[in-house]
Amino acid sequence: MKYYSTHRQSPEVSFKTAVLTGLAPDKGLYFPEKIPVMEKSFFEKLPALSLPEIGYHFLKPYVDGDLSDEALKKSMEAVFSFDTPLAEVAENQYALELFHGPTLAFKDVGARTLARFMALFSGQDKTTILVATSGDTGSAVAQGFLGIPHVDVVVLYPKNKVSRLQEKQFTTLGQNITALEVEGTFDDCQRMVKTAFAHDELNRKMRLSSANSINIARLLPQAIYYFYAYGKVARQNKPVVISVPTGNLGNLNAGLLAKRAGLPVKQFIAAGNRNNVFQQYLETGVLKTRASVPTISNAMDVGNPSNFVRIQELYGHSYEDARQAIVPFHFTDDETRQAIATVYRKTSYMLDPHGAVAWLGLSEYMKQHPDDCGIFLETAHPAKFYTVVEKEIGVKVPLPERLSVRLNHKKRSIPVKNDPQELIDFLMEHKK
Repeated sequence: MKYYSTHRQSPEVSFKTAVLTGLAPDKGLYFPEKIPVMEKSFFEKLPALSLPEIGYHFLKPYVDGDLSDEALKKSMEAVFSFDTPLAEVAENQYALELFHGPTLAFKDVGARTLARFMALFSGQDKTTILVATSGDTGSAVAQGFLGIPHVDVVVLYPKNKVSRLQEKQFTTLGQNITALEVEGTFDDCQRMVKTAFAHDELNRKMRLSSANSINIARLLPQAIYYFYAYGKVARQNKPVVISVPTGNLGNLNAGLLAKRAGLPVKQFIAAGNRNNVFQQYLETGVLKTRASVPTISNAMDVGNPSNFVRIQELYGHSYEDARQAIVPFHFTDDETRQAIATVYRKTSYMLDPHGAVAWLGLSEYMKQHPDDCGIFLETAHPAKFYTVVEKEIGVKVPLPERLSVRLNHKKRSIPVKNDPQELIDFLMEHKK
């Protein structure tokens, strides 16, 4: 399998090169030359397959030539030390719980996979991982790479725009993890990272790579849990629709890749908050990026989604084809809060703000399609947003031990201005 740049100004590369470099030399994102369709026998066995087994079968053609079957199998078994169960919330409505990993967020799947692939590929050469986070990416990547030899991680996050628990998860680790607290938004953090990747002198002095979903090894593994979820409801013989909380578009992109690989999902729902630039694209055919605004579903506060170009590639830059596959909705903070309260009052199920947005999108869609089987993604444990959730449901959210233990550790971060040169200077000085 070869990977090409979405800018089409760089040579095609192997999976290994795409993983180690993260961003193509022409600053495009890497995309596979083809999307292999899974065989009929795979779908016949799907309800009985484990997450590691699905991961092996799905990723095998993408890593062909760079990872042995044994290495891929061992990687998948190591990644999926936890389940991603379906919880029935209401009739024909299921939550795909993606928060049972080490950092209680869906990004554990991609980050743990990337960490293992990076360790296998980098050898003895020092690699510095740059990652911008709007919340959960930072902790997932930091935990995934913590203590891995020859890899340093630098996490950039927007000051006062991630929850206290999210911040504690990646600013208290030390070792090979450094946190930079940026005076700006997530989009500013992402811009600073991209500028560093484009800096010739910096790239001559050190090997830089990305752990955001711009790295293809972060994106591809997320398709695995879509197959897994479908397998759990396949025997109902109902059309399946999936609602995805939408921000930087990596999670949605992975689901659409799964659909292109043969997953028989009837419809994907892109559920967003006030930062609804992608929803506006699906309604108008024009992507108008803008500065993001803060919301209670902060991981979705993205005004210039990086993975938009990959969705364009997937649909041949056809806005009409994308609109056929994806139904958009967006919701306010007040609607999100109301959803948290309503679902808990009716079912005793606790939603986090991102899962609440996804539930709202699914609920809106199912008003017109009540006989479909609906799945919405619960991407983070509600305890990570306990101040919001507890206010709406009126009870205390149980705090898992692996979250509470970090609260007692001292935050260690370095304040930086909203200026790409500050990141470049830091890397030049401190990462020699």
